[in-house]
Amino acid sequence: MGFLRRIGIDTYMLMLLGTVLLGLMLPARGIAADGLGQVTYGAVALLFFLYGAKLDPASVKAGLLNWRLQGLTFASTYLLIPAVGLLFAAVFGGLLGPQVTLGLVFLAVLPSTIQSSIAFVSMAGGNVPAAICAASLSNLIGVVLTPVLVALLMQAGDGGISLDAVVRIGTQILLPFVLGQLLRPWVGNFVRTRKTLTLVVDRGAILLIVYSAFSAGTVSGLWASIPPVALIALIAVMLVMLAVVFGLMAGMGRLFRLPAEDRSVLFFCGSTKSLASGLPIAAALFPPETVGATVLPVLVYHMAQLLICAMIAQAHARRNATALVA
Repeated sequence: MGFLRRIGIDTYMLMLLGTVLLGLMLPARGIAADGLGQVTYGAVALLFFLYGAKLDPASVKAGLLNWRLQGLTFASTYLLIPAVGLLFAAVFGGLLGPQVTLGLVFLAVLPSTIQSSIAFVSMAGGNVPAAICAASLSNLIGVVLTPVLVALLMQAGDGGISLDAVVRIGTQILLPFVLGQLLRPWVGNFVRTRKTLTLVVDRGAILLIVYSAFSAGTVSGLWASIPPVALIALIAVMLVMLAVVFGLMAGMGRLFRLPAEDRSVLFFCGSTKSLASGLPIAAALFPPETVGATVLPVLVYHMAQLLICAMIAQAHARRNATALVA
């Protein structure tokens, strides 16, 4: 495990991979699948309630004073990367297949990660307060904006998003989030000081969603319709897309002459995409029997970004340490 930690693979990532394999080999069926769906629904609602209870609007307001950095990060997350995603979908759509291509576009409109992007900025010696603001603002707006962008950019199945999906977004994600914000003066401190509770809910909800999605795909026979060459192609395409996004973030930081600390924020918060937000939104938007294929690009991109960002942040940390010694 020591070697795995050094290259950025932790126990949770191994659990995530194990959950994928469990959904493929031992899927939930019948009554068990119905029960799993109810538990997953409740876990996602609780997750977004905790997000609302934890998020301090004052920190977002303070960080907005650095308007150039926040504007660049927001534009990267919701304009530049979606454009890159549409380009990659147009170029590689025939190779990946319709459902996986749909997932590629969905990935492109997701908000930034919160915990990992802030951790990477901190490790690299960047502007942590600005990173907190950028990541929080991205997810606060993304709760509403991502489904809207999905509706605008994707034409899935019957030509759009169903009314049922809109209702699920409202009751499973928006309503718990708003309740968390309203109750934050009374429960916010309790939630913030119970990090283990929020960590268990956060990661537990993701594992439930992954198992439910891949179980449904197995039971419906979805995976048999995706040839192995498409999965290999997806990994290659995601790595190329991640390299392009990293290059764009680094180039924008130099082009706009941002300080080194702010360039770290743009790089890590602007390039990463949230698995924690993406999977619940996907589960609410897409049919259970196809959501597994739709979230494949999110899973591949997320794991790749964690591995590569961890190595980049560690390299920055070593360079900073050497500079201090010199």
